[in-house]
Amino acid sequence: MEEERMSDVRLIERWLPIAALSEESVRERRMATALPPINFLHVWWARRPLVASRAAIMASLLPATADRDAFSTVLGIHGDPVKTRRRIDLAKKTGEDLGPDPYGYSRAFTYVPTTSELEKLGLIAGTCPVILDPTAGGGSIPFEASRLRMKTFANDLNPVAAAILRGTVEYPAKFGSELLIVFKELSSTLGDRLKTALAGVYPKEPDGRVDGYLWARTISCPYCSGRVPLSPNWRLAPGNLGIRLVPRCMDGPGSAGRVCDFEIVHTEEQQSAGTISDGDGTCPYPDCRRVIDGADIKRQAQAREMGEQLFAIAFKRRVIKKTKTGKSREGWARSYRTPRPEDDNSAAILSIIEERMPSWLSSGSIPTEPIDEVSNYDRGHRMYGMTEWRDLFNPRQFLGHAIATELYREMVEEDSSKGALTEIRKSAYLYLAFSLDKFRDYNSRQTRWHVQREVMVNTFDSHNFAMRWAYAEMAFAVEGFGYDWVVGQTAESIERICKLVSREGANAGTLFAEKAGAGTEPSIIITCKPADLLDNISDASVDAVVMDPPYGANVMYAELSDFFYVWLKRTAGLVMPELFTRFLTDKVGEAVANKAKFKGQKGADALANRDYQEKMAAIFAESRRVLKPDGIMTVMFTHKDTSAWDALTKGLIEAGFIITASWPVNTEAEGSLHIKDKAAANSTIFLVCRPRLAEQGDDTTYWEDVEPLVAKAVRTRVEEFQKAGIGGVDLYLASFGPALEEFSRHWPLKRGTPRPEPLAKKRRKQAELFEEEFDPYAVTPEDALDAARREVKTWRLNQLTHTKGRGDLDATTSWFVLAWDAFKAPVFSYDEGLRLARAVGADLDGQLIGRICEKKGSDIKLWDSATRAAKSGLGPADGSRAMIDAIHHAAHRARTRTLDAALDLLKDAGIENDPQFLAALEAVLEVLPPSRNFVGFDVATGDAKSAADDFDALEKLRRLAFSDKVDEPQQLSLFVEEAA
Repeated sequence: MEEERMSDVRLIERWLPIAALSEESVRERRMATALPPINFLHVWWARRPLVASRAAIMASLLPATADRDAFSTVLGIHGDPVKTRRRIDLAKKTGEDLGPDPYGYSRAFTYVPTTSELEKLGLIAGTCPVILDPTAGGGSIPFEASRLRMKTFANDLNPVAAAILRGTVEYPAKFGSELLIVFKELSSTLGDRLKTALAGVYPKEPDGRVDGYLWARTISCPYCSGRVPLSPNWRLAPGNLGIRLVPRCMDGPGSAGRVCDFEIVHTEEQQSAGTISDGDGTCPYPDCRRVIDGADIKRQAQAREMGEQLFAIAFKRRVIKKTKTGKSREGWARSYRTPRPEDDNSAAILSIIEERMPSWLSSGSIPTEPIDEVSNYDRGHRMYGMTEWRDLFNPRQFLGHAIATELYREMVEEDSSKGALTEIRKSAYLYLAFSLDKFRDYNSRQTRWHVQREVMVNTFDSHNFAMRWAYAEMAFAVEGFGYDWVVGQTAESIERICKLVSREGANAGTLFAEKAGAGTEPSIIITCKPADLLDNISDASVDAVVMDPPYGANVMYAELSDFFYVWLKRTAGLVMPELFTRFLTDKVGEAVANKAKFKGQKGADALANRDYQEKMAAIFAESRRVLKPDGIMTVMFTHKDTSAWDALTKGLIEAGFIITASWPVNTEAEGSLHIKDKAAANSTIFLVCRPRLAEQGDDTTYWEDVEPLVAKAVRTRVEEFQKAGIGGVDLYLASFGPALEEFSRHWPLKRGTPRPEPLAKKRRKQAELFEEEFDPYAVTPEDALDAARREVKTWRLNQLTHTKGRGDLDATTSWFVLAWDAFKAPVFSYDEGLRLARAVGADLDGQLIGRICEKKGSDIKLWDSATRAAKSGLGPADGSRAMIDAIHHAAHRARTRTLDAALDLLKDAGIENDPQFLAALEAVLEVLPPSRNFVGFDVATGDAKSAADDFDALEKLRRLAFSDKVDEPQQLSLFVEEAA
């Protein structure tokens, strides 16, 4: 068979410790302040965990017969992290103290394997596999490959990413700890010059230091001419500390001098209400109070009439604190105050900027680039009048960044003129440029004050640009803060990265150390070029391609990175000009589903998806060219939207790959017992691919013959995934892997029986979008994903209705149950809801929306019994339309009247012994969030709380009348076990 024709089978094609690997991946990222050091070096979006990256690399190279315990040891998993995590969760409830190190070993990513451990795996020192990551981004994969002393090719089209790769992967391995010494010298010199240049720019804080100047954007009320400070709320800190607006009404509407003063208050009742919500403003002046339309706010912003006003200063003052032993020590105490006149020196700052602007422009020291018109984030900038990248900074922020850039450039020129610009010094200048980037990330009009933590939140705490009505400014030249903080962060990152890659810090027998130390070729090659044109790599020369490609329309890397690029090309561009030759980053060549490239064209989304598919196919084809005939390509992919999966799989197949294995690994976020308002996926799927062998041919197979094989492939794996802790929407995503494995093995495919044509309206829409006729015989990866959903649906419904001899659930009830089971939240994507409806045979728009849920934008929101009753969405109480109607009638009657009244309703409907009703009750009680009455705490919050109220009513009803017919929900036992 196919596998026998392969020269070998790899470990990743047979096994991965997905449960342990998932927990260790989440453990790596559990504390935002203790992430791997590469995460603190420079912002990049959607980095993979290091332990997951190492696992993918090692398992893609090792034979299937490799010792599995030895593999886990080399990964750094030196215990049972899954069992330990359960003990930690239990200890949180019981109060048991597990000590400072419950796992008993350090996080896996910190471990460097020994020679004996590697030899046990069959890895022979002196060999040097070649690894390629063609879309390397933030560098997790090449970083781990280089730590294992493999020859590593890392590429990214984006110059910001390429610079990060040099700083993460290349320079620490090349220069080691000496880098830190040179960096500290340069950062100290720049710091001294900055303090002199910025003297007097920031007012001094007596007996303390300023941590944040808190600003509100302002507009003029079109009805009363009052200056309106905009903020969604006026909270400052946990508890009840906040701001009360004190409007000066002067002589009434239209009079001059109508501005707001601010007062710090200590109760929630005293705080002013927010003045902006959903883009619309509210005038705070008591003689007006009018709503200000969002269109008017945009008009003022685009006319450069939007201003800003300081409303509070967050600062720390020195205090003397008593220790437990009674000794005195000096510390810091957080405090807030309202602005003083000298805090806002914008007029003086603007005067300085005007004076220095000609010099900056002539020397090219400051960004002049406009924000690219190819943009998906206009709501965060251009829609509100910010059309150039420097508009994202207020005058004082911009002055600090401009002077820092000017001084940086002077230092590079001085070193160059003295012939002192050595390779290691150039490298250190890159890290200094990264430090200035970190300061921009934490000091723009896109930052905010985190009320609960009382800290500054950076520009890119989310993967987009969002309008910040209130933002926080960080003082540049405050001792111990500002510049000192960012260079300290960079220094710590360099030091920790060097320790992770240091040969001195590792055992002498580190993997492939002999080869890595003896060869003349560089072990790390970083390029910045299109991933479909890797002309620096020979044909059939790479042992494994391991990649984490862009995820469809998930992140627009080029758009976001322009924020840094326009500054980096004026700093790092002096020491590595080859990376910064473009005006802005490449949006056209980037492999993402960027609908902004097709703005104004019909079917922009579909065109963007097709563009993404074609670009990924070209990248995969190039990867196949450089891959050895027996090589493996492992692709990590995280996306809920199956259109992205469809595009990715088509790209793989078109490039000549088949999928030989797949594994779900939780890499994204911490799980929680608490039900959130919005569904989220946590799993990354590892797709393991091999080049399709020539002798497999191109004979077409019929989908009708393959579909049962796809379903069987899913059935054989879904229990394994579930036992490994994969659940909810991630269980559906995990099933995509085996479905696509089987699908790709039988490609090309077509239907023997034509697919029913869609409605005429859909045909017209399709013709408009794709400009091609509907092909009733066509088969796509989406067909395999649909088959996977159907299998998971059946599997879960059988589990949720665990009593034998019950009737099947109707389509509407099945959809409701499976939606709660999969998404574990009342709000989820419309597209995912539509695909789930297809799996159960329901019409989402005609049968479900307006009856058990509503469409809100691109999302669906499930209704509880009270909402359905209020919106007249309930069907007959006998369940003749759908049994979820009977369930919700009973829940609503129990919530609004009594349990006996609910039981009477069911008896009157004649369904109290109906097998379908009992099956529906059983399933609904397994998926709704339990109430406090049964688990002792609030599982559900926000919009999910009302669903917990339904659970409360239904479980009480079950105990009253159906305990002999319907088992207690198994989920209650799980909660009780965890809380015991």
